[in-house]
Amino acid sequence: MEIYVVDSFTDKPFAGNPAGVVLLTEPRDDAWMQDVAAEMKHAETAFVTPDNHLRWFTPAHEVDLCGHATLAAAHVLGGEQKFTTRSGVLTCVNDDGWIRMDFPADPPELIDPPIGLVAALPHATIKSVSRGRFDYLIELESAAEVRSLRPDVQGLTQISSRGVIVTAVGDGEADIVSRCFYPAYGVPEDSVTGSAHCTLASYWVPRLQRADLLAEQASPRGGSLRLALDQDRVLLSGQAVTVLRGHLDV
Repeated sequence: MEIYVVDSFTDKPFAGNPAGVVLLTEPRDDAWMQDVAAEMKHAETAFVTPDNHLRWFTPAHEVDLCGHATLAAAHVLGGEQKFTTRSGVLTCVNDDGWIRMDFPADPPELIDPPIGLVAALPHATIKSVSRGRFDYLIELESAAEVRSLRPDVQGLTQISSRGVIVTAVGDGEADIVSRCFYPAYGVPEDSVTGSAHCTLASYWVPRLQRADLLAEQASPRGGSLRLALDQDRVLLSGQAVTVLRGHLDV
């Protein structure tokens, strides 16, 4: 079976978010896929069957939706792809060097912060707390606070959700800035999180009153995405670079 490592949401190697991509040639059980993902040690490894069923595994768990590993799989396969997933059919189209992915929107609802969340974000000026399907979304006072935040990662593991997104209005070329933390899933900080931008687009597009947004994920590796909200869908666009290809011998 062919296996790849692809850097997603970047146009240069060793930036963006690395994902494993395994092109399955025969059925494999869940435990085997989980072992491969743990061996790869990337935030996500995508497994694609010959009929384009797509699943995603972190080093610790299977997840219901992943953007950067979907982008990686579409990059490896090329052309237009329709993947059958736990989150429905996801269409990916090559658009002048960018891959545009059609994902379900995830509009968050404003809530009171759960116990422990504020304490896990020391020195942060919190403007609002929302909850989407998967993650908590925290708007901070400024992009500078998003960049400098040093969360209590152990404290975040106690929060009942997939993870926590912190965000603010951009301070440069990007319209919005974010960072994403998923310690309960074996990913203390994710480099660039496509699925989180289903929530971010749903939150920011009506507030900024912009049809299209340029988003920056301000992780150490960093990455960029283009976002557009189309009713109950989010169009996520990104670039990708293959950095490794080989074969699985197990």
